[in-house]
Amino acid sequence: MAALSARKIEIVRTLVESAPDKIVGGLQRALAETGSDTVLASVRQLVEAEARDRMLRNAVFAPLTPLCVGDGSGRNSLVFPARALSFVWRGLKTAAPADIAAAEAMAEALSTAMITKQRLPDPTKTFDAVVIAAAEHLRSSEARDFRIAAELCERAQAGGAEAFAACMDISPVVRRALPRLADWVGKPADEISAAARLAFKDAVAIAEDAGPRFFEMLAAQIAPPWMVLRIISAIMDTPTERYLHDSELGGFPERIMNDIDEALKAVSRLDLDAGPAAGREAAERIGLITEQTFELEVGIELTRDQGWGKRIMDQKKSLASVAEARLKDAEKLSAAALPTGSAGLRNLRKTTPRLEEPPDRRTARRALTALAFAEAARPFAAHGGFSAAHTKTIEKIGAAVDHYIEEVLDILRTGDADMTIAHGYLNVAADIVGFIRDERAGEMVRRRASAACQIEALPPIEI
Repeated sequence: MAALSARKIEIVRTLVESAPDKIVGGLQRALAETGSDTVLASVRQLVEAEARDRMLRNAVFAPLTPLCVGDGSGRNSLVFPARALSFVWRGLKTAAPADIAAAEAMAEALSTAMITKQRLPDPTKTFDAVVIAAAEHLRSSEARDFRIAAELCERAQAGGAEAFAACMDISPVVRRALPRLADWVGKPADEISAAARLAFKDAVAIAEDAGPRFFEMLAAQIAPPWMVLRIISAIMDTPTERYLHDSELGGFPERIMNDIDEALKAVSRLDLDAGPAAGREAAERIGLITEQTFELEVGIELTRDQGWGKRIMDQKKSLASVAEARLKDAEKLSAAALPTGSAGLRNLRKTTPRLEEPPDRRTARRALTALAFAEAARPFAAHGGFSAAHTKTIEKIGAAVDHYIEEVLDILRTGDADMTIAHGYLNVAADIVGFIRDERAGEMVRRRASAACQIEALPPIEI
């Protein structure tokens, strides 16, 4: 079969070179089974070569790669255009071919050592040399690729090109820190703090204003990024609020507090029509807020009646208030999903299930969304300040639904209800029980409902 023409291959090459890493990886997987005798064989070879080249580039620029995302216009953190790194790498192939060749040889040596299970060579000096050369050329070269990279950075943010080069300057320090990050975040012991302090001193020795860039580069390597506050706190020996606020690193805690504000807004705007997955997502935000406030309180000496300390206390109060509002939604909507009416004589009135109409699916969906929130928020209730409200709400819903189930079953025994409608409400009740207790308890209700109605057991309602 005829291969693609040289002109078409060049068009494909241009498209592949400009595609994001994720797209190139997807193409590589899609073409993996392409035979050597097909029309796409040349495309597969081109994509595989591009993928290998990007793996090398990302390894060489490992301290910087996580910062190169999208168009580089992020407002809350230090980022650069992804294409800027691509142009820098392409420019280096012409401006510093010896350095690129050395990096390629090192990558091959690493691959061979891994395959043969031999001791891995240290690529640090080789890769650092490439990055340092990139910084020099980005600042001084008039070559097209470096000029485009600089223009992309400047277009994303004023001074972006110099900031990109400045990050390259301290990349060797960050590269040495990368293997230690897990320890620095997970084990804030004295000796680890000493190692982190030394790395920080090395960074600011290269440039006095390198501190924020150093921590931005570390944060980009950590999941979640805000955990970099733990390293900052260790290096600064648990700073006071005022000291950290007035330092060049004060933006990091501010960013976390801004994230908390946004998360609180998201939870307060929970769309109850979106289903249980949305409820669980809102509860996860609650958990994240409790983690973030804990890190702020542990990592900084706060003053509770002013500044950051007061803001965090207000956020904790808002957290409890927002969570309690969602719990009230769960109680109210659970009652609405299982409607009851008054019945009885003058001095004796009680509520009984209303089984005239089938269950309202929208009301049931809204109730289960709120209940999914309540279920997923349980582990965070104590730290979030709404433990008592959570316990009271679950107990109240549990008592109400238990009573409802027994009442419906009693009505069915007397034959005073449409079995299909009653069965529908019992299934809604089973879904509710599944959230406030567990799925086994919900399944027990379904079996009782099926036996009473002589209808085959149904799975949880799809809402």
